[in-house]
Amino acid sequence: MANFSKPTGPQFSVDVYQNEYLPEGGRDVNAIVTVTSTGGGTGGTRATPLPATGGSAAVVLMLDCSGSMDYPGAKMRGAREATAAAIDTLRDGTSFAVVAGTHVAKEVYPGNGRLAVADRRTRAEAKDALRSLSAGGGTAIGTWLRLADRLLSSADAAIRHGILLTDGRNEHEKPEELKAALDACAGRFTCDARGVGTDWEVEEVRGIARALLGTADIVADPAGLAADFTTMMEQAMGKEVADVALRLWTPVGVEIGFLKQVAPSVEDLTGRRTEAGPRAGDYPTGSWGDESRDYHVSVRVPEAAIGQEMLAARVSLIVPDPAGGTPTTLSQGLVRAVWTDDMVMSTSINPQVAHYTGQAELADVIQQGLDARKSGDSDGATAKLGRAVQLAAVSGNADTAKLLSKVVDVVDAATGTVRLKAKVAEADEMTLETRSTKTVRVKK
Repeated sequence: MANFSKPTGPQFSVDVYQNEYLPEGGRDVNAIVTVTSTGGGTGGTRATPLPATGGSAAVVLMLDCSGSMDYPGAKMRGAREATAAAIDTLRDGTSFAVVAGTHVAKEVYPGNGRLAVADRRTRAEAKDALRSLSAGGGTAIGTWLRLADRLLSSADAAIRHGILLTDGRNEHEKPEELKAALDACAGRFTCDARGVGTDWEVEEVRGIARALLGTADIVADPAGLAADFTTMMEQAMGKEVADVALRLWTPVGVEIGFLKQVAPSVEDLTGRRTEAGPRAGDYPTGSWGDESRDYHVSVRVPEAAIGQEMLAARVSLIVPDPAGGTPTTLSQGLVRAVWTDDMVMSTSINPQVAHYTGQAELADVIQQGLDARKSGDSDGATAKLGRAVQLAAVSGNADTAKLLSKVVDVVDAATGTVRLKAKVAEADEMTLETRSTKTVRVKK
């Protein structure tokens, strides 16, 4: 697709990296699809401009105010300061609200089921309202999300986003109630989730972010909340296009193995598919600003003779029409299969595919190693975490390697030889678990 000379808004480009050559009888095709969004009209050769949305955004901050936030008191103080910092980062004209979450959800500002519009006055009022917050009560996160959804749905905004902070487990509603809330909110707004301290459940917080296409992280020290909230809000303010989906079309006879986001973190989107016509399905990717993400597409094609070739899949980036009409195709990429008797060509592994296959395995073995450690299986934990150290070293994932070194003593990174540390700080173990899915881009 050709570039447009006068782009009117964000541009998207799709690039496909693969080894399309298969040996006789070969059926498995893997490709890395890099999607890049640029706001300044500097997209790749297959970029398509999208009319600007005007940058309209609505944000709800959900702040845990349960009783445990007072132990230690620095958590509640840090949460108030962090929320104030996030409010200061709001762009003028952004609709926003603050919700206090306990076993019920309560509007802190502006109240009465409304959203405020950010300006100097409303920011000051919101920060003043934060001073009245105190800790008490239980934790029912589903109620916080449902209130955020009601507030956000009242705004005529292209970008709808939540920021959620919790310090504990979701003990005052059933797991199925939280899941029902997440199912109800999915596709309606995106949400970043943070756990402060070490008394919360990693999988619970990650599950919120996964369902709502946001980020999850730990802030072990409440003193770090303000900086983290500021960064999250800056990123939210940088989003320009909402509800973007990857559409995967495959010919008759082609089976889909999986579709995963592999950078900046590993997220399996295979189960998020919604049908979009004959042999086509859409996978949600959320909101985009100026950024680039990588996706791993794996399909199985029918057997073919040497010399034959076929289109194995077509990957399109689409955004829905607000009026309910035909979606806009932002960009497109093709995944091919070519059968050859050249062994060198057919056995070569594309560097991007190899890299991200290793990054996905890295995330898996970290989780398996930590699970084994928690269950008392020292041998299993040593083997899995040793493999993680090896994969982190090979891929150049220095951040993950550093986190692993706080859980194991590394004897030889190249061979994955490690010893479990006798004592590990709970915050270090939770940080490794929370950030285990973060990846590094392939080395150029």
